[in-house]
Amino acid sequence: MHELSLSGAIVDTVERHADGRRVTVVNLRIGTLRQVVPDSLDFYFDFVSKDTVCEGARLEVEVVEAELRCQECGAERALASPPFTCRACGSSDVMVVAGNEFEVESIEIEEDACIART
Repeated sequence: MHELSLSGAIVDTVERHADGRRVTVVNLRIGTLRQVVPDSLDFYFDFVSKDTVCEGARLEVEVVEAELRCQECGAERALASPPFTCRACGSSDVMVVAGNEFEVESIEIEEDACIART
């Protein structure tokens, strides 16, 4: 259910940058280690975005696969599942270099349908 709080954070971030303009698309980068359920995120985003500039906006999600880098030998590998060890040298001194992302990458703003000319 952490998707509810994540959705609220998305709306807060977007509102700060939309400057009161209606948002049509929110582009996100979400790492697999965040364990976000996309359908739940969509559901809660629709709920928390009501009566905001995000109401009716579509979420577009780029999934970032998890990757590790070995601090011993420098090898990098995709992390499909544990263990968090280096396959090249067996070291457990590894660092997650991708997969923890949760970012609003960009937003798309609705263009004015009619511009008044004087």
